[in-house]
Parts: sequence; C-alpha cells; structure tokens
Amino acid sequence: MRNTTKITTAVLAVGALTLGLSACGSDKDSASDTSGPLVVAASPTPHAEILAFVKDNLAKKAGLDLEVKEVSDYVTPNTSTEDGSVGANFFQTKPYLDDFNKKRGTHIVPVVDVHLEPLGLYSHKVKKADDLKSGATVAVPNDTVNEGRALQLLAANKIITLKDGVGTSATPADITGNPKKLKFKELEAAQTPRALDDVDAAVVNGNYALEADLKPAEDALVLEAAKGNPNSNLLAVKEGQEDDPRVKKLAKLLTSPEVKKFIEDKYAGAVLPSF
Repeated sequence: MRNTTKITTAVLAVGALTLGLSACGSDKDSASDTSGPLVVAASPTPHAEILAFVKDNLAKKAGLDLEVKEVSDYVTPNTSTEDGSVGANFFQTKPYLDDFNKKRGTHIVPVVDVHLEPLGLYSHKVKKADDLKSGATVAVPNDTVNEGRALQLLAANKIITLKDGVGTSATPADITGNPKKLKFKELEAAQTPRALDDVDAAVVNGNYALEADLKPAEDALVLEAAKGNPNSNLLAVKEGQEDDPRVKKLAKLLTSPEVKKFIEDKYAGAVLPSF
C-alpha cells in the first residue's frame, strides 16, 4: 500500500497565472508575431535570472527583443506556450516535457539544452542520509517525472531499491526495498523546501532549492550526479516555431561562453552548464 499524502497545486492559482500570461498578448499572439518581442515564460530561479542576464548584456547586440515572464508553477509555462500567449518557455527537462505532452495533448518541442539543476535530498533534522530514523517521512515532488527522479536519487544512494527498469516513471509503489521503512509525502514541487520543518527530509528540485537559500553543493545530504544526466533544463517552443529567428537568436545566446561563465560564477556548482 502506498503510504503517501498527495497535495496538488491550487486550480485557481494556476488559472490566475494563466490569465496573467495571456494578458500579455494583443490582436496577435506572442508566437505568431515574429516582429514583436519574444516572450519567454520561465521559473524565477535560475531560469529567469539567466534570461535577465541575456536581456541586459547580450540581446541588444544580437538584435533580439526579449521579454521575460516569471511563473512559479510547472504547468502554466507549457499551456501558455501551447496557446500562443508566450513564444517560448524555459523551466523544464526533456523527460518532464515528454510526459506533459503525452498527458495534456500539447505539442511543445525542445530547442536547446542549457543547464542542469541537480536534485538533492535536504533535511533540517539530520546531517547525513544514514541518520534518517526508521519510519522517517520524506517529501518528494508529486509530478510523474520529478517524483521518479527523486526516487532514483534515493535508490542511487542505496536508501531504497526500485523495480528494474522503472526509470523516471517510478512511484513509491515501485519500491522493492525500504530498510528504514521510510514514508513518502507527495507535494507539489515548489512546496518541498517549505516542508522541511514538517518532515524528516525532502527531495528538492535545484531551482526551488536556490529560491529557499539552500546550497546544493553544501547542504544536500545526497545530490544527483551531473555526468550522463538526461535532466538538463531546456528552451522549448510550440512545434512549428523552432525556426522563428528570435528563438534561434535566443538559443545561440543561451549557449554562449558568456552565459556559461555567468552560470559558473553565480551558482558555484548549484547549476551546471549543459553545453
């Protein structure tokens, strides 16, 4: 039996964000009007920060008019890209995108990989993963791919074992070995760092760790390895918009030496360039 508690994102909150993004359009939506600014929906940290660096330091010289819309959930950026109220988004990994398209019937496609945010296990109650007590509660993201990543992280560090071949579709039901009898609390990804005072540990996405002033390289009990990791964060657009000249300019700028240096200097290992 799954010993879990599921908390979903408030529908009204997502709806309000969607309306806010839609309001940026006029008679022509952002995706179809290639003469206007390229509007990109992005998570605040580090995605919007990276885009702000591009906007402030590189875009003008490249002839790119860039507008950044910060969005705090993992649904609105894709739905807004699909309906054309933004021209692109920058917040997600390829496995998450594939799962979203499959479940929602959207047509979002990757343009270029930009960076990796290592997923980490954090705690306010123990200093080492081995110190987790029997029956401890661990919060994990409740969306399919990030929950699977979280469980794979725990399995890679021999905290649990999983069925062979489950990959990023893993859920607590796929756990085959749980020597500490851990209980799993499924939360919307943005809520995991806020739960650290209420649970024994939490697996937190890199962007939300940074927003919570956690330092992955220092604070994580265990951390995803960068080598061979398929979970790079990417720039994405609606299918058919890949050849938009604004998108091509942004893709080139996001993978430039200047952006690589910015990521390395600002995030000190908490965010890693994927190019």
